[in-house]
Amino acid sequence: MNKKRIRLLDILRGFAIVGTLGTNIWIFAHLGDLSYITTYEYSSWWAFEDFLRMLILFLVNGKFLGLLTIMFGVGLELKYKQALRKSKPWPAMYIWTSVILITEGFIHFLLVMEYDILMSYGVTAIIVSFIIKGGDAIISKSMKIIGSIHAVFILFLLVVAILGANMSLGSFYEVTLLYQNGTWIEQIQYRLANFLILRSEAILVIPMNIFLFLLGVRLMRLGVFAPDENGKQKRKKLFHIGIYVGLPLNLLIFIPGGAFDLPVRYLFAPLLSLGYLALIARMVEKNEAFWLWKQLEHMGKMSLSCYVMQNILASCIFYGWGLGLGGNVNSIMIILIWMLISGFLMIFSSCWIQHFKQGPMESIRKYTASIIQR
Repeated sequence: MNKKRIRLLDILRGFAIVGTLGTNIWIFAHLGDLSYITTYEYSSWWAFEDFLRMLILFLVNGKFLGLLTIMFGVGLELKYKQALRKSKPWPAMYIWTSVILITEGFIHFLLVMEYDILMSYGVTAIIVSFIIKGGDAIISKSMKIIGSIHAVFILFLLVVAILGANMSLGSFYEVTLLYQNGTWIEQIQYRLANFLILRSEAILVIPMNIFLFLLGVRLMRLGVFAPDENGKQKRKKLFHIGIYVGLPLNLLIFIPGGAFDLPVRYLFAPLLSLGYLALIARMVEKNEAFWLWKQLEHMGKMSLSCYVMQNILASCIFYGWGLGLGGNVNSIMIILIWMLISGFLMIFSSCWIQHFKQGPMESIRKYTASIIQR
């Protein structure tokens, strides 16, 4: 088996990290007010300021999270193949690695951001590690069952919304005051006191995560990321799915009222994620020497560190205990800050990778896992 690191995978991880910040940046900038990434407060067309925000969210919200989730599934498959190659029991050690990820996620949730995805990924990884041990038939069956359950649930919510149910998430007035005027310690206390409520999304998306993890496993086994002709043909099919199916469905986000907020983020966005995957791969093929690929590749090699670091930086920029820009910047400024943080992380990761093989958090996880293994 070829042990050489697949460059495209790292580039895709780097893109996914930058794109994930493209969604979270609006939450930070508006001090935890989720209404700014939804449409339920609108009954007509948006002003330019709002339209610009929704245009960016149309491109990134859920799409890069879907891509990142798929890439986690790819990583799980690589770990599984490595265990088989070295004749190590599966999923024994991988479960401990996932427990470490859950712990890292909890720390990130508590100290940095309440919408952490690492805890959910850790739980998903444990479940999927047992499923893939059953072989391709079990994987396929699991994807059909879990995917169907998730799709039916989201479509049920869509029907309820269309029939006139109130899709408002409630008032975020107290939350915005906390992030505007509260201390860092007070924000930690808020997250801890509201742990279950703030973790509700992370729990509800586990079925979707399982499906996308398994999709990543299947894509890897089908040779989608290989540079050969088979890989190109497979990616071409994914591109068609993303553009001809995913794109039109994701355009529904421009219909105000909130009915399509959940379906777009949790059902239609992953379809466009597949199109992004194929599009990025095609762009890399056409110009492999383009400078951006190298920067994204470095970010991809330390994606966990970059994910946590970008949220720390955003907290420092927008929250009251930091620079306090939250609530005081327009959409153009928010987009520029997103680009500045992404640019900084590219420079940082490039400098770091020149001296170390892994990012700081990746190294801590590896060291912790080695201690447990002893």
